[in-house]
Amino acid sequence: MPKRILQGTVTSDKNDQTVTVLVERRFTHPVLKKTVRKSKKYRAHDPNNTFKVGDVVRIEECAPISKTKRWRVVTEASA
Repeated sequence: MPKRILQGTVTSDKNDQTVTVLVERRFTHPVLKKTVRKSKKYRAHDPNNTFKVGDVVRIEECAPISKTKRWRVVTEASA
């Protein structure tokens, strides 16, 4: 089964080897037919502490690294 890859913005890099990534998705509401924005935060593994707040990154699913980390930063997304 392929691993999911999401794109989002780094909102926090205060923890060692961890970044918090805000992923936003847009979809049409089934009844109202209006475009809705939903966002969710993921904690991702950043082993070299290379990414800073505001960077747009891609994250990939992986085996659990800690209690809250199930994602790994793959690359910086090209804008």
